[in-house]
Amino acid sequence: MAVLEKMRGWGIVLSILVAVPLLMFVIDPSQVMQTIQSTSSKYDVGKIGGQKVTYTDFQNDVDRFTKIGEVLGGGATGEQQQRQAREAAWQELLDRNLFVKNARAAGINVGKDEMHDLINGDMVSPIVAGLFSDETGNFSNDVFLGFLEQVEMDETGRMGMVWNYLQNSVNTAQYYQKYNALFTASAYQNSLELNNMIAENNNTANVEFVMVPLSFMQQDSTVVVSNAEIKKFYNDNKDRMFKQDAGRVVEYVVFEVTPSEEDIAQQNEAFAALWDEFSTTENLRSFLQLNSDKSYSDRWYKAGELNSVNSEVEEFVAANSTGTSPVFMSDNVLYAARVIAQAQVPDSVQVRHIMLRADQRALADSILSVVKPGNFTELAEKHSLDQNNRFDGELGNLGWMTQNNLLPGFEAAFTAKKGVPFIATTDYGIHVVEVVKTTAPVAKKQVAIFEKEIVPSSATHNTTYNKASRFAAIAGGKLENFAAAQDSSKVYAHSLNISEATDSYGAISHAKEITRWAFDNKAGKVSNVITVDNKYFFVVAIKEASKEGYMPLQKVAADIKSRLYAEKYAAKRASEIADEIAGLTSMEAIAEKLETTVSTQNDVAFSAMSSRSLDPKFLGAIASAKDGEISGPVAGSYGVYVFRVTERNTGAYYTEGDARAYQRQLQSYTSQMILPIMMEEDGVKDNRARFY
Repeated sequence: MAVLEKMRGWGIVLSILVAVPLLMFVIDPSQVMQTIQSTSSKYDVGKIGGQKVTYTDFQNDVDRFTKIGEVLGGGATGEQQQRQAREAAWQELLDRNLFVKNARAAGINVGKDEMHDLINGDMVSPIVAGLFSDETGNFSNDVFLGFLEQVEMDETGRMGMVWNYLQNSVNTAQYYQKYNALFTASAYQNSLELNNMIAENNNTANVEFVMVPLSFMQQDSTVVVSNAEIKKFYNDNKDRMFKQDAGRVVEYVVFEVTPSEEDIAQQNEAFAALWDEFSTTENLRSFLQLNSDKSYSDRWYKAGELNSVNSEVEEFVAANSTGTSPVFMSDNVLYAARVIAQAQVPDSVQVRHIMLRADQRALADSILSVVKPGNFTELAEKHSLDQNNRFDGELGNLGWMTQNNLLPGFEAAFTAKKGVPFIATTDYGIHVVEVVKTTAPVAKKQVAIFEKEIVPSSATHNTTYNKASRFAAIAGGKLENFAAAQDSSKVYAHSLNISEATDSYGAISHAKEITRWAFDNKAGKVSNVITVDNKYFFVVAIKEASKEGYMPLQKVAADIKSRLYAEKYAAKRASEIADEIAGLTSMEAIAEKLETTVSTQNDVAFSAMSSRSLDPKFLGAIASAKDGEISGPVAGSYGVYVFRVTERNTGAYYTEGDARAYQRQLQSYTSQMILPIMMEEDGVKDNRARFY
């Protein structure tokens, strides 16, 4: 029976072992991973208002803000655009799940009628007014209505996304304005407080004093700091002084992959072989697309602008109206330039347009055939009616454009004649465009840039990787072997304190993979080779690892002991000096007894706005001392002081304007601290650094 019972028990185990593989056939493994991630805080970007923010949800928000940024044309590109999108997504989560909830709990609300007035009514929000303005910079209802027409016409939904974002921004801004008003209105400064502040800031004192410096070079054996005192100080000040984020102290070596002399010679030869084709081809756009790191651009350059590319290219273009430059090289990049044209071109142009759908090219040609200077609007409307006699397009003023702030497809606007329309094609549709105004034209040249970076060959890459691999092999994953690997490889190790947000190691950025490895491992570990940008090979050792929370007592005990010793030692010296000068009635006699001299300090002020050049404890003692009497000794931070206030003065240099300006600063600071304090009270967790 015992054997049978045991077999029955094993039967349950075997059933489980068989069932798990069967389930894996039925369930998509990616779904299993998503389930694990949804239940593990390791995969959370943060926590706000008691709700976790998963990476998937947050990234969806980031993607949305990236699209909004592209439509609004903020000017940021690449990683900068992504950072802005991540910040905007996080701020929206804070606003929605924390700030607005708290504002509503405080009795604040923003109603529908109020929102209507803020968007297109009697009290238009600065957010709306700034986006939909006319040539004078004032809010334009026509421009705003034109935007709403775009929202209705846009089949991609991108304009609708922007419209929702703007409404949400206006709503949230109104909550901030009302909530901040609670604090600014409550921080009222009455006349008594105002007069007291003015009086306090106009009071000064003239002081004569002697100071005996505190010497910490040699420890006084009679001054003892106990372990109990250290522990009490630690416990009393944990929240104020000893909080820490998770961190690592790492050492790392880096092997950079750089082109060898052979690589440089071979690629220089290949570039030179293409120079003839670059000089003669009629299809520069296609040539550069296939052969250059820099694609073709219709940009017009004025004198000095090509210095940002290469100074030798700038010199050649400045000196030649046609032709192709020799091959130049700087920082392992090869350049050649071909001057295409020269003309008088304005820096800025003001344009208006009729935007049609991408399939309405025939309609655009029809409009273009009849439009003449002066009748752009009239004929545009006449020739843009659909079968229901409605305007089938968008007529609008796009404002001023520069080559740095240009709707792609509108490049021809810089060489077009004023009042002579042309057709432009963009991602948004077909446009009939008219240049309304321009700045004064200046001499510019259109230049094609043939650019190619010299990159390390596979052989060079492998050689460098092998050096890094040999280092990692000697270290063998252990910190105690790291120094031996250094000695053997003759490389220098860098030391760095890092947090989860660390992305750069020295001048090397995009190195988040190193940080992730360091925070996934413990002190004493050494990594295998970690590749960054396919150009740098790192081997990393973790010397110390600290968790988020409080610094361990043993780590800060020495600092606490030094602090408490200094306070006790200063108090002891003050007591000793009091005994030495007992009965002395003049500052000169005291100075002689203490083997020092009498110093003076005039116009000592006590206000929060004043510069405090004196020892803070000494300054505080002066404020409360009786005039004409010898006071002290005072145990300060730097020395022990005995002093006498010789005179007090009341000036008029601190005015009512100064007092009110200081009050405004306090109100501004209060407003800035509202959200951080809410975040602290809520226990908001921001783990974005783990992922980005």
